Amino acid sequence: MAELTLIDPPADVAVGARRAEVLARLREADGPLSVQQVASQTGLHVNTARFHLGGLVGDGLAERAAEERDLPGRPRILYTARTEVLGPRSYGLLAEMLTGLVASLDDAGPAAVETGRAWGRHLVDRPAPSQRVDANDATARLNRVLDSIGFQPEVRPGSDGIEIRLRHCPFREVAERHTDVVCAIHLGLIEGALAELRAPLEAQSLEPFVAPGLCVARLRATGAVQRD
Repeated sequence: MAELTLIDPPADVAVGARRAEVLARLREADGPLSVQQVASQTGLHVNTARFHLGGLVGDGLAERAAEERDLPGRPRILYTARTEVLGPRSYGLLAEMLTGLVASLDDAGPAAVETGRAWGRHLVDRPAPSQRVDANDATARLNRVLDSIGFQPEVRPGSDGIEIRLRHCPFREVAERHTDVVCAIHLGLIEGALAELRAPLEAQSLEPFVAPGLCVARLRATGAVQRD
């Protein structure tokens, strides 16, 4: 079983890896984007991009409107990210309250890991049943999930496997007060993603706050590829 290595720390619910990437593109854009533009920038199929844009609108994170133009033909539907959504302070307070509730449970650690596993399985880009995923592909897919959440991951070879340096914890303020819960969720997320990929890798440990703003996840080879 993977190990959560606790180190004395210094001091939004995920909407899915692809949807988070779509939202990031809207926020980075200089103006409204069409479905086709979002699909081109993210590498998603047009229908998939439309699905996630609709989800963002439904969640109140984006707006859509018909393009204003004088040309004949049907105007394009354009999307923009909303700026007047729940602010970081409110999200931080909600995260603090929910994490405090979990921490008060008798089985907080195992429950947090299992919650992370469920989200890891949900967020990762699962391969086709017949597709064999090697260590490099699995690491790349895991890296995309972590990056979409905001960890700014950096993959490096480790002494006995793979090291993923998480250079920005998007939940740092809460993690500093509830390291055991938040980091257990993150460890479970990595475990769940690797399990969903049927990868020849497993999470060995997650070391929180090895340096200011830096956590390190360590993966090691299992020696076999899982199959359905």
